[in-house]
Amino acid sequence: MTAVTTGTTARTSSVGTGHTRVEGRDKVTGAARYAAEVPFADLAHGWLVLSTIARGRIRALDTDPVLAMPGVLAVLDHRNAPHLDTDYTGMLGKPDPTCAVFQHDRVPHLGWPVALVVAETSEQAREAAEALVVHYEQEPHDVEFTADHPDARPVDGHMPAVTEKGDLDARLASSAVVVDAEYTTPEEHHNPMEPHAATARWDDGRLEVIDSNQGVTWVAGELASLFSLDPASVRVRSEHVGGGFGSKGVRAHQVAAVMAATLLQRPVRVVLTRRQMFSLAGYRSPTTQRVRLGADADGRLRALEHRSVSRTSTVHEFVEPSAGVARVMYDADAHHTANHVVRLDVPTPTWMRAPGEAPGSFALEAALDELAEKCGIDPIELRLRNEPETGPVSGLPFAGRNLAACFREGARRFGWADRDSRPGVRREGRWLLGTGTAAASFPAGAAPSTATATAHPDGTFTVRISAADIGTGARTALALVAADALQVPPERVRVRIGDSDFGPAMIAGGSMGTRSWSWAVKTAAGELRERLALGADIPAEGLTVRADTTEALGALAPAERHSFGAQFAEVAVDVTTGEVRVRRMLGIFAAGRIVNPLTARNQFLGGMIWGISMALHEEAVRDRASGGPVGADLAGYHVATHADVPRIEADWIDDTDPDDPVGIKGIGEIGVVGAAAAVANAVWHATGVRHRSLPIRPDRVLSAAAGARDA
Repeated sequence: MTAVTTGTTARTSSVGTGHTRVEGRDKVTGAARYAAEVPFADLAHGWLVLSTIARGRIRALDTDPVLAMPGVLAVLDHRNAPHLDTDYTGMLGKPDPTCAVFQHDRVPHLGWPVALVVAETSEQAREAAEALVVHYEQEPHDVEFTADHPDARPVDGHMPAVTEKGDLDARLASSAVVVDAEYTTPEEHHNPMEPHAATARWDDGRLEVIDSNQGVTWVAGELASLFSLDPASVRVRSEHVGGGFGSKGVRAHQVAAVMAATLLQRPVRVVLTRRQMFSLAGYRSPTTQRVRLGADADGRLRALEHRSVSRTSTVHEFVEPSAGVARVMYDADAHHTANHVVRLDVPTPTWMRAPGEAPGSFALEAALDELAEKCGIDPIELRLRNEPETGPVSGLPFAGRNLAACFREGARRFGWADRDSRPGVRREGRWLLGTGTAAASFPAGAAPSTATATAHPDGTFTVRISAADIGTGARTALALVAADALQVPPERVRVRIGDSDFGPAMIAGGSMGTRSWSWAVKTAAGELRERLALGADIPAEGLTVRADTTEALGALAPAERHSFGAQFAEVAVDVTTGEVRVRRMLGIFAAGRIVNPLTARNQFLGGMIWGISMALHEEAVRDRASGGPVGADLAGYHVATHADVPRIEADWIDDTDPDDPVGIKGIGEIGVVGAAAAVANAVWHATGVRHRSLPIRPDRVLSAAAGARDA
């Protein structure tokens, strides 16, 4: 037995100070292994075969020639695959049937998994998969997305489809100023740096999956349900993840790997190609949004309507809840919002960084800018005049709403007071210059999680939690939180994550990860420190305390909990070539207590850069004839690069959630929200022409400029 002190002298808090990533050296030296790099003896490789039609049935598969090819071990398809159970409700609801591979002969979209070829090497598996001939009975398909599609209907997602209060038509009719406009956003794809990959194996009657995902207990639970296994017999590990953005949940490749490993009784690895990810990794649905605003002459809203239509598949209903952002940002006597979906022969969309808020804020914040122009009021002043006292729909109090402070600080630093409000008057040579702004918000939620903290005889500590660090620096943030709770330097704390054996915990998603995990870690570490302070002895195996935040979260009083921010952008537009350049951006955020300023700033900047991509570059176009995306690769799918981001700054104001033990709110997605709207509003200020469809491509700039000249 050994007694260890945690330290009684005053020390500087670790939370709030910049720390490099604790795993940073391992990542840059290659010591950190990602899902497709973990070695296994006797490893086999699977390669998915995807459908080449957008709708129909599989008539036959010519598997015999493929099975005779060198190294080929098996071909799995709907004729020999094990039955999967999809009649259950998991952590995030009903499973997307796309992950339940090879269960029938139906093909609901282009790129649907129809077979898995398994071979001794990845090269042999790919060659055999590409040689597999599949015969189809093809049927007419429909991938055309329109707002007036006859099948559009309201669907509840993680929020009610429709909210209504007040007489909208009456309030619009009595308003002095009205904005009625339609805004569109395109299909967008995640494209994390690390492709999706999973290795499955059976070890002494227990299934183990090495994966790249955003929540190991989530994936373990889904696999146990799908395969009707005892949850205790499934272990999922995901230590290092090279980006997720909402796409790395339960997908076809993990399920196929488990099937093959079960059949062959040896480890099987399945890795998606970049092109396959465009079909199997989910994406952000395109949206068509109508915003109607009615205001008094002084800009105070009397009517607000935000209706959004998005696309979903015929096999699973996923809603891009773009109208949800209006339920938080602005109030009006008549306040109507609705999220509709259209079922088409396409893959199922999924969560994508700032789902709902990213496309929804573009429409809402662009409409607010149009209202400010019509009212002759500064865009910031208009927003400040419409600050709600309580949740516009919920009526709940805000657990901190420092949006006004973000705008005031951002305006000061951006030089907003010197702005000439007239559009199209600033010029530098061939460039027209403009500035724009927009508000941002994202929910600050938390979900129950468990964690353990262990004191070792040598004076060090180990924290274990089933968290996922998808590139955000969560592992480092948790080390700082634990160090403060234990009152020791961070160097004495080791954080282990990404193992479902550590117990249930929230996924890395919805900007809820670090907040949820920190709550559990602080609770466990704090109780451990108290035991040590009372003189508890430490056995050789260590003294461990486990925490579960379920009860504490259940006791929270209902409130509107959100991070907020103000986005500013300056653009230059060449109306002779249609080129738009973002010259500088500034984001000021109220996002709770910042645990690690170094990685937090990276998150804010990354989100803002994604907003530039959304405004000017990203667009997946679906081919009507094939039903698939055109240019399903990183050559044809354009994103912002270093040359597109010359000057970008992100900072924050003092802000905290008094109900959170660490004061965290969440920062992973707030940086994306409003960024595209700020750029679009700046383009209007530069040219005097509104762009209500993203991205603002050169051809659209030229067309709009020609239209303005003709008018």
